[in-house]
Amino acid sequence: MIDLLKRAIDAHGGWERWQAIRSISARLTTGGALWDIKRPGFLTGREIIADRTAQHLSFAVDDGERLLFTPSRVWTEDRHGAVLESRDDPAAAFAGQTLETPWDRLHATFFSGEALWTYLTQPFLYAYPGMIVEEIAPWVETGETWRSLQVTFPDTLVSHTRTQITRFGPDGLIRRHDYTVDILGGARGVNYAHAYRSFDGILVPTQRRVFAADDGWQAVRDPLLVSIDIADMRFE
Repeated sequence: MIDLLKRAIDAHGGWERWQAIRSISARLTTGGALWDIKRPGFLTGREIIADRTAQHLSFAVDDGERLLFTPSRVWTEDRHGAVLESRDDPAAAFAGQTLETPWDRLHATFFSGEALWTYLTQPFLYAYPGMIVEEIAPWVETGETWRSLQVTFPDTLVSHTRTQITRFGPDGLIRRHDYTVDILGGARGVNYAHAYRSFDGILVPTQRRVFAADDGWQAVRDPLLVSIDIADMRFE
């Protein structure tokens, strides 16, 4: 494990603690201009449950229903576990869309699943089998120098795009996460992590704010594209 990744993992709670966890649950709300266009109010005070190692995530919705995400399939179940609707190869369902195209529940489930599973497992995810990591040139912002880790995902995992950059402050905590979003036509995202809290020995940013970026990866602060606010988390 390279020095920067080890430092980041230690700062967020340590590899030994992470290995003892089986599942992650959180209650959160998302908002921002992207959701106003795509599917307003999709996740408002919702509980989500994610597997620590496998890309499986579920969202509680109304009337006891759950929305479920895996890379190859998204679906809805009723309170008894019966499948109400499903979609195989969900990434393909975004073909031909524009930024103004609204999403159905299964579109929103796939986008949220691939995003939130990444965010909830950072930076530990970067030490998983098949991940390729490299420290690159640092980034200077808000008077700090942020060490930067370029990460390439294996084909076995889905995320916004295969190669992404995460930037860490002097304390080893995530400050910023840079990526493009394949299912949004390669749109750039600059994801800032704020308001860290400790839950069951893991340090988590309870606020994320995502903006577009210009050609030099400077954040375009208006509009706020996505907000994520975590009210509570459990690592079990």
